[in-house]
Amino acid sequence: MESRDIEIRQHFHKKRLQHFHDCPSTIVIDELGVSHGKKRADIAVLNGTFHCFEIKSSKDSIVRLPEQLSEYSKCFEKISIISAPNHIQKIMAILPPWCGLIVATKGAKGAVAFKTIKRPRKNPNLEVTAIAHFLWRKEIIELLTTLGIEEKKLNQSRERLYQLIPPTLTAQELIQWVKNKFMSREDWRVASQQRLCDD
Repeated sequence: MESRDIEIRQHFHKKRLQHFHDCPSTIVIDELGVSHGKKRADIAVLNGTFHCFEIKSSKDSIVRLPEQLSEYSKCFEKISIISAPNHIQKIMAILPPWCGLIVATKGAKGAVAFKTIKRPRKNPNLEVTAIAHFLWRKEIIELLTTLGIEEKKLNQSRERLYQLIPPTLTAQELIQWVKNKFMSREDWRVASQQRLCDD
C-alpha cells in the first residue's frame, strides 16, 4: 500500500523510538536543520550516539538522497534510511556501506511495520566544522571560551568563529558538547514531548 511521510514518522516514533522519548538523557528531534538549514534530517536521536533517520515514503522521490547523504555524513555518527518497499533496491545501490536501512511496510489497516535490513555502523566521514553548525552563535562562543580562546577574538561572525575551533577537538568531544547544549534548550524538549502526545 502507498505510504506517506507522516504515517511512517508517527509509527516509527511509537514503535522504535518510544524508549528514547522516555529516557531523560536522550533528545529526539524532528526536522533538525543541517548545514544552517541547507538540509533537514527527518528524525535525529542524540544520546550516546548522534543518529539520523531519513524517511522515504512510497510517494517520495529518492533523487535527492545522494546529496542528503553527503551532507548528513559530515555531522551524524550513524545514519539509517527508513524506506517504503518500492525504493529498497534503488537505495541499496547508492547506500554507503556504513549506513543502515529499515523497510517500512504499510498494512491494510494503516499500521506501519518496520524491519531492519541493514544495521548502521559508525560513520568514518565526520567533520568538526559541520557538527559545529548545530550550535547557536552564543553556544559556539561559550565553547571557544571553554577551550581557552581569547575573548577579543570572539566578536566575529559565526562562520569565522568556526575557524577558531582547535584541531585537537575531536568530533566525538564536540558531539557531546552539542548534546549538552541541545539538552539545555528546554523548548526543544517540551516541543518533542508535545508532538509525541499529539500523535
